[in-house]
Amino acid sequence: MIREILSVKEKSLREKSKSVSQVDKKILSLIEDMEDTLAAQKDPEGVGLAAPQIGKNIRLFLINYNGAEKVIINPQIVQIEKKPRKTTSSSRGREKLLEGCLSLPHYYGPLKRAKRLTLRYIDEAGKSVEEEFSGFLAQIVQHEIDHLEGVLFIDRILEQSAPLYHFHGDEWEEVDLI
Repeated sequence: MIREILSVKEKSLREKSKSVSQVDKKILSLIEDMEDTLAAQKDPEGVGLAAPQIGKNIRLFLINYNGAEKVIINPQIVQIEKKPRKTTSSSRGREKLLEGCLSLPHYYGPLKRAKRLTLRYIDEAGKSVEEEFSGFLAQIVQHEIDHLEGVLFIDRILEQSAPLYHFHGDEWEEVDLI
């Protein structure tokens, strides 16, 4: 079932989510609804969806990007790369990528996020997994974990003094945040 995605104006998106105690029928049904909801997002298209975005303040999110389909429950960041990598002198541990949110559709901003992280989580089968994410997938993971912590991407925009852009039709317009 496709669920309504909450707007950034909803107070519940500012709440810290609770851990999932067990992967039961209720959680599996919620995951199905979240998969349907994420798949239905075409304008804009979504690459991740956190349970709080559909009104369930639990530590659960989905990723569906470029063939990577993941259900992530109770995520814990084990390691995060914030320092420049030693492989090349011009490489940086964090880079800016354009980011948006289904709870604030058509608004985007360039955010600095860690390029690589290792995450420990439970999958939909209840199995414990430890996995490394890099590049845009690492950015998606960090964005969705922020949702679980009650943090919105607009908060990160303000924190980093980054510009915010509204995409309307086929035009980009910078939004004044002050």
